[in-house]
Parts: sequence; C-alpha cells; structure tokens
Amino acid sequence: MRNHVLRTAVFVTLVAVFSAAHAADADKVTTRPADTGGALVNPDMGWTMHFYSNIATNYGSKLKPADTLDDFPGLSTVYLRVPWAYLEPQEGQFNWALFDTPAQRWIAKGKRIAIRVSCSESWLRFATPEWVKQAGAKGVFFNMGMGPAENGGLWDPGFGDPVFIEKLDRFLAAMAARYDGNPSVAFIDVGSYGLWGEGHTLMSSKVPEDRSDPVVRRHIDLYCKHFKHTLLCISDDVVGHDKPGRHFPLTDYALSKGVSLRDDSICVQAPPNSWFHAEMAQEFWPKLPVILEHEHYGPSKERNAWRGGALLAKSVEEYHASYMSIHWWPREELAENREIIDQINRRLGYRLQLREASWPARVRIGQPFAVEWTWANAGVAPCHPGGFPALTLKDDKGGIVAVCSDETLNLRTLPVGPPGEASVKPHQSLFTVGLIAPTTRPGTYDVYVSVGRRDGTPVIALPYAEDDGQRRYLIGKVTLEQ
Repeated sequence: MRNHVLRTAVFVTLVAVFSAAHAADADKVTTRPADTGGALVNPDMGWTMHFYSNIATNYGSKLKPADTLDDFPGLSTVYLRVPWAYLEPQEGQFNWALFDTPAQRWIAKGKRIAIRVSCSESWLRFATPEWVKQAGAKGVFFNMGMGPAENGGLWDPGFGDPVFIEKLDRFLAAMAARYDGNPSVAFIDVGSYGLWGEGHTLMSSKVPEDRSDPVVRRHIDLYCKHFKHTLLCISDDVVGHDKPGRHFPLTDYALSKGVSLRDDSICVQAPPNSWFHAEMAQEFWPKLPVILEHEHYGPSKERNAWRGGALLAKSVEEYHASYMSIHWWPREELAENREIIDQINRRLGYRLQLREASWPARVRIGQPFAVEWTWANAGVAPCHPGGFPALTLKDDKGGIVAVCSDETLNLRTLPVGPPGEASVKPHQSLFTVGLIAPTTRPGTYDVYVSVGRRDGTPVIALPYAEDDGQRRYLIGKVTLEQ
C-alpha cells in the first residue's frame, strides 16, 4: 500500500512538472527573423566613394549638387583625397570648403567622410605648397617614373627636412582642430609621405629604403600627435608594394600606435599578383577596420586584372575588410558589377544577425523576465564600434513604453567565419518593465530589437524588414499584466 501511494505521488508529480513545462513553452514567444540580404550602412564599414581622387575632377565632378548616390548600395563614406597645396595655398590660409562642401551633402544623409592629404603628385608640380620650398625646405625635382632630375617637372620635399616637418606639423594641427573627433569623419590617412600619399618614392624621388623607415615613423608620430580621437590608417606600400609577409617594422610600429592598414591598390596587376599584403592584414583586422582600395576600375579592366569583380570579393574575404573603395565613375562601376557588389555587401565589414529570440508571452509589470537570444556575425570583420542588444516595447501609436538594454553582451565579441559558417552565441538577458516609473499600463505591445549604445539608443542597422525608421526592428508582441 505504501509503495503504491509513493508510486502514485511520483506519477502525479511528474505529470505536474511535465504539464507546467509544457504550459511554459506554450506561453513563450519565439522568433527567427529572416535576413533580407540587403546592403547595410553602418559605422566603421561600407563602400568609400572617391569624390576627389588626387585630381579634383575625379570622380565626383559629374555629380550634381543634390546627387548623393543613394542608388549605390552600401555606400557609407565619401573619400576626399587632395594635395596639401589645394588646402593651404598660402601659409595659414586654409581652403577647408574643399572638404566641407561635398561633405555636407552626405552628412545630411547620415553618411561620413574620409580624408587623405598628399605631398607628392605625378601631375602637379608642387603638391606640397610652393611656399614651403620658398621657406627653405629642401627637396628634389624629378620626372615621373625616371627619378631625380635637375630640371624635372615635379617636386618632392625632403620628407624628413626640418622646415618641411615644421610646416606639416602646423598644417596637421589646423586640420585636427577641425576634424579630429568629428563624428562625421570615418578615418584619416597618414598620407604625407611618398607619391600620391601611398608611402613609396619608387617612381618619384627614389629615397633609399634604409633612409625611409625613420622618416615614415616621424610622419606616423605627427598624425598620432594631432589626431587622438579619429581612426588613422596607413598604406601598405610603406614597406614596399610587392613584399609579402605578416610582420614589417613599419607596419608593426603603426599598429602599436593604433593606426590601421589600407591597401593601395588591389587589382592593379593580373593574377597571381592581384595583391600582396593579405597576410599583413591578419595582424590588423581583429583590432581595427581594414580598408581596401581597388585600382581605377577602367585601367584595371584594360589590364585584364578585374576578372569580373570576382577578385574583389575574394580580397574582402582574405583581408577581412571593413571598407571597399569605389575608385571610378561610381554609376558606371555599379552598372557593370551589380551582382558582385551585392555579394560583397553581404560580407563586407560586419553583419549582425539575431538568429533566434524567445521571451514570455505574458510579463508581470515590475517583475524580472528572461529573454533568450542567439546572435551571430555573418560578416568578415568584427563589429569594431561595438554594440549592445536592446528590446523596445511600443504601443499601437508607436509610443515607447519600455526600453530594455543588456550591457553585459557586447556584440563586438562575436567571432567571424567563412560564408555561411558564422559561430552563434547564445545569451540570456534579464529585464524588468515598469519598475517604479514611468507608469506602465497593462496591455499588448509590439516588441522591437535593436543594437547600439548601452542606454538602448539604436546605432547599428540590422538585416531585417519592418524597421521603425530608427534602426529598431519589429520581431513580435508581449502582453504586460499587473
């Protein structure tokens, strides 16, 4: 009799536990949002359009003042690369409108700018302002591709000359006062050394390699001195344009200073020489955004180095690139490469995905409840700016009823992987709605997901539909009870 009672009690308990668990599952909302596959415009990633490509008429000159290339998917940044002489034609007199005029067009659309100022060009006699030479800076006349020549048509400063350094220092101080820490500036190139600012003199004044390293370090230090709050990057060519390898003293030094890497330019030569420094990029991409610049699209095609854009997509994978350039007339490049551009947009930079989320269908006001969610990064690079997931509850008029942000999960930590193989990270968040204030009324509300600041401000676009216009995405409903 006693055993029968025990068996009956155990059976009743098991039934009760099973029924409670089943009821709990039935009273839970689970969602698996579908990635739309569309391009995302996010901080620290995207396509950079050469509005000025050294020569001021390349490549933004054909765009009308109201044209911000909204039809180019994934365009996040407008790149402004010009000679120093254009910005400071007279000592202490600055032509910042050269940057600010096109910049405002894209800033108004939530985009950003990037900057390079060069001191040596293949088409302009004095890319460094002539007044710097007249002030006593030593330099070398040269002919493009042939090296120093007494009557050469172009002039290189002595990149380590004390007068040149002094004037450059003052110019960078003025530029930093205007642009350092400016939230509309994505990155600034250390572009004051070498031809086109690419860090080499092979085709210009031919500075011996053993003399260039300390001078390049001096330029890195100057930029780091003035730009303390904006991402800096330097061309891979400072170590030689075709030297493979992961570690070089100059790029290791740049990385130690928090300066990232850009490759100028890939797809200049046909395979197998499409690029040389993907191995070097492995040191940079886990810590800082890596920038890729492809060769001018037209010449790349002429040399059979473009190969339908497939190489471009491959470079994004090998470099774990956060940025890719539009180095040509943008709509021509888009029209002839739309499929590959769409493919790149699904991998370039980071792509945060909410793979699954679940929460109780009914939540008591003022009482904690658990949200189980699983996140992944389907891009090639970390989410360098970082971001914290949040749930926002809204009423039927779009009014915000509650904001619940979890600052224990920084999505920057999500690992990256090959296409379709991103690791997933499960996480549990505990939230409370309506504790003390503001007054929260019972009812059924829409649930939105977002990623952004610790305070729940959305910052990062996610690849989902039903956006509220502020980077929050509808994923379900919840009922609040007293």
